[in-house]
Amino acid sequence: MKLLFIGMGPGNGMSVARRFGREGFEILMVARDPEKLTEYAAELEKEGVASSSFAVDIADKQAFRELLTEIVAQHPDISIMHYNASAFNPALPSEIDLDTFMADLNINIVGALLSAQAVLPAMRARGAGTIFLTGGGTALDAPANLASLGVGKAGMRSLVFTLAKECKDYGIHVATITICGMIQPGTQLAPDLIAENFWKLHQDRDTEHWQTEIMMD
Repeated sequence: MKLLFIGMGPGNGMSVARRFGREGFEILMVARDPEKLTEYAAELEKEGVASSSFAVDIADKQAFRELLTEIVAQHPDISIMHYNASAFNPALPSEIDLDTFMADLNINIVGALLSAQAVLPAMRARGAGTIFLTGGGTALDAPANLASLGVGKAGMRSLVFTLAKECKDYGIHVATITICGMIQPGTQLAPDLIAENFWKLHQDRDTEHWQTEIMMD
């Protein structure tokens, strides 16, 4: 069993990797910084979790698409794709630089779409699979200075619901957790609690009533 985790980091990323790793999943990690990926892999190895890592700048659409093609060719048996990447560049909508805005959308929405498109053919052929996208409360109510993040998370949330409707008949569960607040250990938005909710979503076998979204606040 393999989980492709895109946008690996020390919070949600490592918590999801540990939670699913305990269940026997091999973690395929994608992030921009190869040194950090090496650190994450070493931590997971100490805990008995198998992993592989791939470094790429998700904002570079061409490089990202090429890497996705390589990964799915090497690992056609990916059971879960979890898109966790997010761009955060605070700015008012009247003032944000267009290049920054478009680069943020490439990470927050386009990268998620490309990732789903990469894994869907094999999942459809098997008649099974899970696609997760990490959402945020800015999709529902963004402060003025988080213009690009708000648009990005709103677009990602819409993508989840459209994908879920398309993929249900193929046996593919598409879902998101919308995290309404600051992620912090020891709180109701602790990374380990978020990871546990993703695990519950994956365990859901009621295909007729699959849950598409969990709100956490």
